[in-house]
Amino acid sequence: MPLVAASTRTATLLGRRAHILRAGTTTFTVVPDLGLLGTSLRVGRREYLDLADGPLRVLGGHTAGLPLLAPWANRIGGDSYRVGQRTVELADAPGLHREGHGLPIHGTMIGRPGWVADRVSAGGGEARLSAMFDSGADPEVMASFPFPHRLRVTFRLRPAELAVTTSLAATGRVRVPVSFGWHPYFRLPGEELGDLRVHLPAVDRLGLDERMLPTAPAVPEPPSCRPLCPEGHDDAFRFRGRTRTLALVGRRRSVTVSMGAGYPFGQVYAPPGSPVVALEPMTAATDSLRHGTTPMVAPGSSFSARFRISLS
Repeated sequence: MPLVAASTRTATLLGRRAHILRAGTTTFTVVPDLGLLGTSLRVGRREYLDLADGPLRVLGGHTAGLPLLAPWANRIGGDSYRVGQRTVELADAPGLHREGHGLPIHGTMIGRPGWVADRVSAGGGEARLSAMFDSGADPEVMASFPFPHRLRVTFRLRPAELAVTTSLAATGRVRVPVSFGWHPYFRLPGEELGDLRVHLPAVDRLGLDERMLPTAPAVPEPPSCRPLCPEGHDDAFRFRGRTRTLALVGRRRSVTVSMGAGYPFGQVYAPPGSPVVALEPMTAATDSLRHGTTPMVAPGSSFSARFRISLS
């Protein structure tokens, strides 16, 4: 069987260079100077990513499309955290985004320039792009996360499938805590809100307080298929077994996010009354920086995590 045609090209989006990967009828668009934001994931004319009010939302710290959340994902439950013998103060740190309770949220990489797309290719039925960001060279990132590291993200596009590998290499003399995640917003084309279901594997549901911080014991739950709640979702999980898959399923379309071992946690977020759902891979639980429960990368070593988006 002949391989599908794959290609890459560049375009201009809002005055910034966008890279468009194509494999068969599937296309993925990413803009490095908007925080390496994925702005479109299509099969034919069917769009699966939701940009809300547009890609420039990310310049105000808002999430849309397919954004990377780093150096930490979700909330930090205060204005300081401690790693080893070092206390990091956040009260006056630049570049922070804060949620409704005033807590720092989603790190400092949303919409941030400085990514270098240095490896772009196509062949063998897939299109690939790899980009690098050096945190040690960005004073604003270092102000709230003073642990020098280099991020590399690789996108591999195949027909109806996008694989995303994120690697963190510790480039300084100190260990680096790992707490990044991704926040892809999905909308199933042609599907109605009442027909949407969320599929979960066996999980431990994290007990969250009114600030959405884990404070109660986790509750084990079996695999489930649930309709979207009219009040919305903001649910955090720890996967219990080897199956680490979150799916949004409608009558005709579906999107599945399958996570490797680097993502032991997941999140499902949906605004009230909206057909848009975020299925989020997470390397650590919310507020893990303050609790010292993140993975750690020794100087000269690296950490890698991979997830795959499958479309139908």
